[in-house]
Amino acid sequence: MTSDGTAGGGEGRPLGSLTRKPERSADRAVLDDLLDEAKTGTLSTVVDGLPWSVPMLFARDGDSILLHGSTGAGALRHVAAGAPVTFTVFVLDGLVVADTLFDHSANYRSAVVRGVLEVADDARAALEMLSDKLIPGRVAEVRPTSRKELAATVALRLPIIDGRWIAKARTGGPGGESAEWTGVVPVRTVYDAPVADSGDVPPASVRALVEGTHPDR
Repeated sequence: MTSDGTAGGGEGRPLGSLTRKPERSADRAVLDDLLDEAKTGTLSTVVDGLPWSVPMLFARDGDSILLHGSTGAGALRHVAAGAPVTFTVFVLDGLVVADTLFDHSANYRSAVVRGVLEVADDARAALEMLSDKLIPGRVAEVRPTSRKELAATVALRLPIIDGRWIAKARTGGPGGESAEWTGVVPVRTVYDAPVADSGDVPPASVRALVEGTHPDR
C-alpha cells in the first residue's frame, strides 16, 4: 500500500471505493455506528511472507480503533513496529430469503480499515477506555491496573484516515414479485443472563449490560 492509500503495483486503484455494487458503499456515519456496535474484528498483516490474521476485541475512540494484546505475542510486536495492517468488521443484520437460491442474500454492514498501528501514548487510559466501551461502567468497579499488568500489555491505535477505509451495507428484501414466500429473517446479538463463577450478585455494569439488550427485559 502506498502512502496515499492507493494500491501498489502501478495500478493506482483507490482502496477507499467500491468497484462492484458501488450502491452498497456506506458513509462515515455508517462506519462509526458499525464500529461502535461491533465488539470483535479481525486484524491482518503479513509476517515472514505469510498472511497472519487474528480476531480481537476492539473499540472506537473518535478517529481511531483501540486494540490491545500481550507484549509476548511476536506477531503483535511486528504490527506494533509499523507493519501495514487491515482491520475488518462484519455484522449480519438479516438473512434474505428469495424464491431462487441465486437471489438469496444477506443484509449486513461491513468495513475494512487499512493503515499502520500506533502504540498508545497512555496505555492505562487506552485500556480503560477500551474496557469501558465493552462493558460500560466496569472500570470504576475494579481496582486500578497494576504496573506489572501494564508492562505485560500493549495498547494500540489504528487511525481512521480518509481514503484508507471502506464500509459497505445491504438492506431490504430480495426485490421483485413472487407467488412464493420471500422476505428477511432479522439477526441480532443479545446478552443472556450472566453465569456466575463466584459471588452472588453481578456488578451493576454487568446487570446494565444484560438488561439493556435482553429481549425479556
